[in-house]
Amino acid sequence: MLPKAFYEAADIIEKLEKHGYKAYFVGGCVRDLLLDRPIGDIDIATSAKPGTVQKLFQTVIPVGIEHGTVIVRHNRKSYEVTTFRLDGAYSDRRRPDTVHFTQTIEQDLMRRDFTINALAMNIKGEITDPFAGKRDLEHEMIRTVGDGFDRFHEDPLRIIRALRFSSQLGFQIEANTLQNMTKVAHEIEHLAIERIVDELAKLFAGSYIKTGIYYLKYTKLHHHIPVLKDDPSVIDRLPVKLVPLYSLGEVIAMFHYIEPDIDISTWTKNWKCANRTKHEAMNLSAALFYFQNNGLNQWLVYRLDDANYNGFVRLAKLFFTDVPTIQDINRIKKSLPIRTRSELALNGYDIKAMFPSMKEGPWIRDLLQTVEKKVVNGTLANNKSALKEWIKWNPPDIN
Repeated sequence: MLPKAFYEAADIIEKLEKHGYKAYFVGGCVRDLLLDRPIGDIDIATSAKPGTVQKLFQTVIPVGIEHGTVIVRHNRKSYEVTTFRLDGAYSDRRRPDTVHFTQTIEQDLMRRDFTINALAMNIKGEITDPFAGKRDLEHEMIRTVGDGFDRFHEDPLRIIRALRFSSQLGFQIEANTLQNMTKVAHEIEHLAIERIVDELAKLFAGSYIKTGIYYLKYTKLHHHIPVLKDDPSVIDRLPVKLVPLYSLGEVIAMFHYIEPDIDISTWTKNWKCANRTKHEAMNLSAALFYFQNNGLNQWLVYRLDDANYNGFVRLAKLFFTDVPTIQDINRIKKSLPIRTRSELALNGYDIKAMFPSMKEGPWIRDLLQTVEKKVVNGTLANNKSALKEWIKWNPPDIN
């Protein structure tokens, strides 16, 4: 009997088999099933060619049809369906230049990266395992399918994937596989940084992050990654209490705290991060440095984005002994007299009106922030008259 996660996807396999084609669940979903881990994306491999799959199913998205892959939409879910294939050369170190469709699942599994991913399961729950992937799962071992040097040379991203799997699963990397990773490590410099960073983010989120970092140091892969290669010692200075970090913004904030001379813009620009990631890293980093000097107080909580509370606590655990809790943060948040600057009883226009002869400039912003901070800290009431009175006795000094 198939596990619940596979029920709906089984409809796709049944339909393919009904029309005379072979079809299997493949890859990570089978691996995670055998490990009793949460099932993520469910991928299917079939002897049916892409054109046939398009004809058999109502909603099909030809995302990679030239390589045999389409997305089948079924019950409002997406399933990647790929024709059994053998890959040609990888001149772009990402995708094969050519593919040759084949008729057996065993041949298809030959092109997979690691034995633990070279697994297939039919609709009865029977496992096809031509490269002893189940044995490697039992021994908690990451091993390439076939010659490791060839696998990594085809697509060097597989090197970082091996590190990522070691971080997620806590598995050892088999000796020959590790040796070949080290030989090919320099070739990741040819990869698009977006692909590298995506895998790094998953690596740092792994439950066994210390295992992943051990192999990262062993292979010296960071000597070939933008920013890190300019100061590889950043990796050697990672906190002893390293815990999983669940976003790229958290990872960058950690690196910036370790080495403040490398600013956040350098990380986000070189790693081609989204503005959202940059803002998250800056917000978390500011909170860390403020906490270091002032501890947890109203101003820190006021300035910290709600979405970053958990990330801040995770990062604080890395560097400090007296670590705040989410409950501490929420308690302070509830006591804040204002939550945003828009709730302040006066604004920049009010300040400018108080000093009509003075030229506009940064002094308005600075004075507004001073007043804002005093209101947040509870030393000034959020009342326009009271705020104006304070400003009157503490006029701006622009000399």
